[in-house]
Amino acid sequence: MTANGNIFVGLDIGTTKICAIVGEQVDGEVEIIGIGSTPSRGLRKGVVINIESTVSSIKKAIAEAELMAGLEIKSVFVGIAGGHIKGFNSHGIIAVKNREVSESDVKRVIDAARAIAIPVDREVIHILPQEFIVDEQDGIQEPIGMSGVRLEAKVHIVTGAVTSAQNIIRCVNRTGLDVSTIVLEQLASAEAVLSEDEKELGVVIMDIGGGTTDVAIFSQGSIKHTMVLALGGDHLTNDIAVGLRTPVIDGERIKKKSGCALASLVEKDETIEVPSVGGRKPRVVSRQILAEIIEPRVEEILSLVHRDIVRSGYLDVLASGVVLTGGSSLLEGMGEMAEQIFNMPVRIGYPTGIGGLVDVVNNPMYATGVGLVLYGFKNGGQARFRVGEKNVFNKVTNRFKEIIKDYF
Repeated sequence: MTANGNIFVGLDIGTTKICAIVGEQVDGEVEIIGIGSTPSRGLRKGVVINIESTVSSIKKAIAEAELMAGLEIKSVFVGIAGGHIKGFNSHGIIAVKNREVSESDVKRVIDAARAIAIPVDREVIHILPQEFIVDEQDGIQEPIGMSGVRLEAKVHIVTGAVTSAQNIIRCVNRTGLDVSTIVLEQLASAEAVLSEDEKELGVVIMDIGGGTTDVAIFSQGSIKHTMVLALGGDHLTNDIAVGLRTPVIDGERIKKKSGCALASLVEKDETIEVPSVGGRKPRVVSRQILAEIIEPRVEEILSLVHRDIVRSGYLDVLASGVVLTGGSSLLEGMGEMAEQIFNMPVRIGYPTGIGGLVDVVNNPMYATGVGLVLYGFKNGGQARFRVGEKNVFNKVTNRFKEIIKDYF
């Protein structure tokens, strides 16, 4: 059975794991019908460093998801992260043609907002409208049909390195799949774990993954600021491996089983068994020592995010506080540490707004994958990126056709 128009597949290509989640549209809702997850080989800090290993991991995850869902997957919504991602706000102004805002006016004002110099090695991934202003009346979310002579748009533009985006698409294409859309990972996670009330009141979402920590600030229902920090759970694992002199694979297991982000939460008489390297016997170590290794790195990650939020100027609008998601958010004491640093309410974000195999994906580590499915459900899947496509020529030609249509 081949996936039809009611099927949406999210592919979260992460540093630690590659996860494919299949969702089906049933009566206007999304039901999860399949999931495939495999350890990621070939990425570092969210960026592809080995094409073959990444392709192999994607194939395994897709095959697992197809088997569970009982269908053949043709296209996917892919998440993108990495330190190369940059987001900034922009502003566009146009004159309304017929004194009534039309769809073409909205397109033109968004084009005006994106008309900024972007280096040739970068490409626009998202243009996210924040608000429209009609004749100095601000706070408008849907301006079409309103009377006015001047239309302004405030947008948030997300750009990424062309090569990084192309490498992700190339990996997916080599497995025989099409890429419907590339989606910023924190935008996808927000679809799965944030409520509309939180987005309206003001909230910061932190998706703490293996290689990166993806941050987005929402206020008044729209995205205001994005940032990607090239630090994540893998750095905690490496710290443990070095600090306890144990193999990295055992460091990851110890982190998941016994890790704690706040040393004050650990009882002094608790101990853990630590495998040694080189065939030496395992050692018994105080769990307090493990927590003292983890705590400084967690504090560094949260402090760097806090500093970025202060710099963005949105600290005072975060009435809903902080939502932590991603696999590393499950670390004991993470929420308490975040409350200390941010001095605001903190909660762990689990995927919501779905049906079907809810118990299988009810974990922050699947927030991005579920969010990609929900993003596809809400926004539809028009292909935006294709490796080898003459992007500039196509965009200019399409824009010229639109202008001709508007005026003739």
